[in-house]
Amino acid sequence: MSLRYQSGFGNEFATEAIPGTLPVGRNSPQRVAHGLYAEQISGTAFTMPRHVNLRSWMYRIRPGSMHQHFEPISEGTFHNRFDEQAADPNPLRWSPCPIPSQRTDFVAGLYTMAGNGSPAAMAGIGMHVYAANASMIDRFFVNADGEMLIVLQQGRLRFVTEMGVIDAAPLEIVVIPRGIRFRVELIDGDARGYVAENFGHALRLPDLGPIGSNGLANPRDFLAPVAAYEDREGDFELVHKFQGRLWSARIGHSPCDVVGWHGNYAPYKYDLRRFNTIGSISFDHPDPSIFTVLTSPSAVPGTANMDFAIFPPRILAMQDTFRPPWFHRNIASEFMGLIEGVYDAKADGFAPGGASLHTCMTGHGPDATTFEKASVADLSKPDYIVDTMAFMFETSLVITPTAQALAAAHRQRDYAQCWQGLKKHFVAPH
Repeated sequence: MSLRYQSGFGNEFATEAIPGTLPVGRNSPQRVAHGLYAEQISGTAFTMPRHVNLRSWMYRIRPGSMHQHFEPISEGTFHNRFDEQAADPNPLRWSPCPIPSQRTDFVAGLYTMAGNGSPAAMAGIGMHVYAANASMIDRFFVNADGEMLIVLQQGRLRFVTEMGVIDAAPLEIVVIPRGIRFRVELIDGDARGYVAENFGHALRLPDLGPIGSNGLANPRDFLAPVAAYEDREGDFELVHKFQGRLWSARIGHSPCDVVGWHGNYAPYKYDLRRFNTIGSISFDHPDPSIFTVLTSPSAVPGTANMDFAIFPPRILAMQDTFRPPWFHRNIASEFMGLIEGVYDAKADGFAPGGASLHTCMTGHGPDATTFEKASVADLSKPDYIVDTMAFMFETSLVITPTAQALAAAHRQRDYAQCWQGLKKHFVAPH
């Protein structure tokens, strides 16, 4: 399949699979060609300011209301129960989630690790991993609770959405807005990765401030799909996530039947290798906020409901400095994952596909091996950090791990031991 994309973050796109589908000039958006139905999807309140107002018009073969009655189904390992137990202040780490042995598609393979807030409050974030070995066949999914940021770690995926098709590979991310219907096909057989489920304001690019007009993620590197429709009838399932629960309805046609659409509310992908990393070239190093790709702001200015930050290949050249991430305790909470390579603050134990959680004011930082090595490094030469990509879901709200994540067999129960080898170097002056 040859795919095409439209470039730009938050653009007002216009795309049609059949010429003449989109209204032009004085024609109303509801005046529809080719016998199609007009349907608008709004990702924000109608009265939001223009620069953050999200909506798209879709011209489709059948309207989105054409499906049978929703019935509740089991959530399995994918849920938003972040109140099952008290929040845990201990640093936590997991090995990669095992690939299932039985047939498991993307939705069935979602496994909730931690989270905060709730869909009802429209604030907070769910943190999940996925491990799958089968494509979604005649099954579609829609999340009414939040947008989904999918971080691919193993295996390419094809996202067949209402608004077009997106192919993505490890080192790319895909964002599916709240309410967009889609299915996921596995291109390489097995697949594994991470998902942030954002209940708050839609993700946007962070302001650059003193950095200026260039740097970090560039808007033109975000790609939205062009219109591509399915005109298929049959016995299909539509799985609908609403208020933390899963519901299922029969639907007699593919919901990915949009022939044309225009607007700024659409799925998109981004290649993390295109990130323009900013850093120090003198001494010390700035806070990790300089690695922010996307942010979901909270109601408190300067505070994020969710930040998505990455730690890509880069050059460390600062002098008189401990170059790896320093020991720290944050008011924010951090859920980290590793896509490939080695994270420069950990010598071992943090494997691609694994995850760690450090919640509010829990101390963390480089392990003993990394500290000793960095403390005697030759700072006259730059460090080239290559062949790696780690990321972080950071939030101003306390993250609570789920009961299943704490009980998981792949949880590393000895994680805290990585700091116990730190030696006492203090010598009091006489």
